[in-house]
This record gives sequence, C-alpha cells and structure tokens, in this order.
Amino acid sequence: MFFILYKSVFYNDRSGFPDSFLNISQSFIGSIPTLMEFITNAIVILLYLHRLNLFMQEILSKIRLDVNRQLYLKNPESSELGQNIVRQGLELIDAMGFEDFTFRKLGIAIHSTEASVYRYFESKQKLLLYLSAWYWGWMEYRLVMAMSNIQSPLVRLEKALVLMTEELKGESEDTPLDMVKLSRIVTFESSKSFLVREVDAVNKEGAFVSYKQCVARVSAIITEISPDYKFPNMLVSTVIEGAHMQRYFALHLPGLTNKQRTADYITRFYTDLVFNTIKPKKA
Repeated sequence: MFFILYKSVFYNDRSGFPDSFLNISQSFIGSIPTLMEFITNAIVILLYLHRLNLFMQEILSKIRLDVNRQLYLKNPESSELGQNIVRQGLELIDAMGFEDFTFRKLGIAIHSTEASVYRYFESKQKLLLYLSAWYWGWMEYRLVMAMSNIQSPLVRLEKALVLMTEELKGESEDTPLDMVKLSRIVTFESSKSFLVREVDAVNKEGAFVSYKQCVARVSAIITEISPDYKFPNMLVSTVIEGAHMQRYFALHLPGLTNKQRTADYITRFYTDLVFNTIKPKKA
C-alpha cells in the first residue's frame, strides 16, 4: 500500500490506487511545508527555552546575598575558611540542633581551631542570625522571580503563600548553601534568634531586615487585594511562623495539628485562612 501511495503521489501513477485516497495523499503532501514550518518554530522555541534555563541556572549558581555586616566580624564569603565555617555550621546545626551546637565542635568539623571561628562570628547566636538572614534574602529573591510578569494580585498572593509555607524536599538549588537543610533550620531553630532578651538590640543592628522585607512584600499584595484590611503584616507573619510551628507539631506533637497524607496540607490550610480572612472582592 505504501508503495502504491508513493508511486501515485511522486510519479503521478494512479494505477491500482483509488482517486479518493490519492486526493487525501496529495492534500497531506501539500501540507508538509506548513508542518515543517511548525516543527522548525517548535525547535527554535525549545532551543530558546533551553538556553534560558541554562542562563537562570548560571544566575542561581552565582547568588551572593548581602547579609547585614553587624552579624559577622569578618565577611565569611571573603575566604574559603569563612565559607566552610558557614557550610559546616549549617550542617552541624541541622544535624544536632542549636542547643548542642558549639564553635568547638565546628572547629573540629572544619579541621581548624575554635579561635578561627570566632574571627568570623562573635557567638553561635550571630551565626544563626546570619543563616536566617541569608535564608530570608534568598526567599525574597524567589518571591520576586515567582511573581514577575504576573498581573493578577490573587495569583501572586497564592504563589507567595506556597513559597512561604511549602516544605523543601530534595530540590536541587544551585546556591552556595544547602537550602533544604537551611530551610529546616529556619523552620525549627530560627525562633531562637529573636525569642531572646537581646532582641531589641539585635533588631536595631538590622538583623531581621530580610525577614521584614519578605513580610512587607507579601503584605503589599494583600493591601492591593483588600485595601481596607488593617492587619496585613500580622497576617503574613502569622502564616510564616504558624507554618513553622505546624510542621514542628506534625513531627513531635501531632495532637496539636491535623496532619494529613498530602504533603501540601499546611499550605492549603494557610491559603484558605488568608483568602477567607481578607475576603477579596470578586471582579
């Protein structure tokens, strides 16, 4: 059959081939230029998207967030030792918890001395503040990227809520730090950076600027949706800290939460809470 079709179309030999089939085959052959043009355009688009993806990966791999200078004595990004202190400090805090973490243990982990750590950070509290500030700077970067070119404030708010409440698991983020582990530290340990007596002095040093900027960015969307709502900052900070607590409860105090099988149940809860609270007007 294929030989008959080939012969009829390319050599105009209609013998043994019905006219109706010949008309269909000729119509198909006539559409080939359009089909080839479509395929060519599709290939060009795919190549462009591939190059764009490589470009974004390159940008992510070069992320260097500015952390408040009051949080360190010497910029850890200025040397290989400093970078190693931050990376290994993150690893140890994630593995053993902030209470059991010490600079002596960190010195052993980096094959250096405890004194070398103190040249960069005056205390483990300042290291925790540094890690938290780095995380919130990274989170603000994600918020900006996720909401760019999105006109609808409702969609922007929904995306922001997902980013702030989701649990990072196995994501490959091309950043200098392990963001999955850092996310866990922020979830379970970061409250110890501000629930302290010295919080006012630390706040004056600008330790929580990155966190406040994230809250302000999302609060602005809520105000855009519901200008009369009076508590946007309170709502956003409640969502962030509440999501951290609910994740902690799910692991250790399940009677205080409603753990479900789906991984996004905390995100769904706070998304419902926010949208039901601000009651956006339907267009």
